[in-house]
Amino acid sequence: MPKSFSPPRKVVFFFPSFASSEATAPLGVLAVATPLIRAGYQVVLVDSTITPDYRKRVLEEVRDAVCLGISLVTGPMIRETVEIARAVKEWNPEFPIILGGWHPSLLPDQTLQAACVDYIVRGQGEDALLELVKHLETRSAPDLIPGIGFKRGGKLILTPERPLKPLVEMPPKAYHIADFDAYERGCGKRWAMYTSSLACPFNCAYCTNAGVYGRKWNALPPEQFVEETVDLTRRYRLEMLWVVDDNFLVDLDRARGIAEGLVRERSQFKWSIQATTNMVARLSPEDLKLLRRAGLHQVCQGVDSGSPKILQLMNKTFQDFDQIYESAARCLAADIRPSFNIIFAFPGEGAKERRETISFMMDVCRRFPGAEFWTNIFTPYPGSPIMERAKEIGIEVPATLEGWADFFPRYTTLPWLHGEEHKRLQVTREYLRIAFDRIPIAADTRGPITRIAQKSISLPARWRLDHDVYKYPVEIWLNNQLKKRTASSKPAVDAKRLANTPAEAAC
Repeated sequence: MPKSFSPPRKVVFFFPSFASSEATAPLGVLAVATPLIRAGYQVVLVDSTITPDYRKRVLEEVRDAVCLGISLVTGPMIRETVEIARAVKEWNPEFPIILGGWHPSLLPDQTLQAACVDYIVRGQGEDALLELVKHLETRSAPDLIPGIGFKRGGKLILTPERPLKPLVEMPPKAYHIADFDAYERGCGKRWAMYTSSLACPFNCAYCTNAGVYGRKWNALPPEQFVEETVDLTRRYRLEMLWVVDDNFLVDLDRARGIAEGLVRERSQFKWSIQATTNMVARLSPEDLKLLRRAGLHQVCQGVDSGSPKILQLMNKTFQDFDQIYESAARCLAADIRPSFNIIFAFPGEGAKERRETISFMMDVCRRFPGAEFWTNIFTPYPGSPIMERAKEIGIEVPATLEGWADFFPRYTTLPWLHGEEHKRLQVTREYLRIAFDRIPIAADTRGPITRIAQKSISLPARWRLDHDVYKYPVEIWLNNQLKKRTASSKPAVDAKRLANTPAEAAC
């Protein structure tokens, strides 16, 4: 007799937009997908950034699926998460919805309290999610699965934490489920993210890393990094990898081994890393030249402030300004772009400290043409050391899952930064963008006339920053008019629209 056909068991993942035109495949989903695929499940990924009618697509896919999984971090992603979860519950109130990622890991109880959430997965989810999906299929109790949370009889149940596994023991990520053609159409470049180490040995006051990984740095060996990245970039024709490690350079011998391996393999892709400035400053000119031959083209570093007082408050006593200047000089000498991040309005920052930071940025960019700065406004994220002082510093912590949707750095107002002062800082940040070039991941679609015009307004922008004068910001108006010439590359889900839309009602 012919064997009866049974459709593959299916798990649907929804990835809410992070409001970026530089989107690529979501690493968290690719990580938890591999064990499911190996166990015989069909995995479907719906990413709202590249799926025009993502709500309709999700509702179609879940009809014959075991469950819906959503991976998210704190911020605007929560808005679409709530939207989709409510839509699925309207279709079938009993259909299982699982949330994973940084936000549920850091705020498990509050996330699980949302009516549209049935389960959460905390921390590393590869093993926990597979076990949970199997229990959903058999309708058995999930009480013995470490690292999850669920509801029973109106009560929240969190199982014991699952011990963190070394990265080398984790399965490779399922890059083959990603539609790199669609991401390339939106971004203009073909690129992906890659993880080669987890955690960071430092404990900056604003960082959530310790809340998930406990500062226990662990990493892949150089041989595995080389083998996987070379295969990944050749298999999917990727021109660039963003290595999203929190601190890539903790082990310098490993970094050298990776560079030597990539040179031997004649790798052709560019890659960028993140590292603390004190780690970058340890690199010799020869180290940096070797890394450049291996394809490294950018080093992103958290400078965070130009004020010694604020750096002290941030727990960044391991960093000094000589290291920052040395890092910029050595990187540029090796033809590697140094990118520095700045956080404005950290608790304790006043007008004096802000001017110190702006003057420092101007000095670095003038002394080292090619260095770039990216600025944010301080946002108190759950799991960071500073959040332990939230009440003391006047932060009203959201009481619900959807309440966190408006926590987004570019648009955050704070008890000590609002009204005219907040507006002035935003204007300052606009002038900092105009004054010096920054190179985003997405393809530069500007024409030569637009480039020349934007270059011409950089000089008056620098004068304003030097003299702290921002009245009648005509240069910003001109820059916005010029940006309209490349408006076709605007993301489908825009951060400003997300920030100004009231959060959905409680799910």
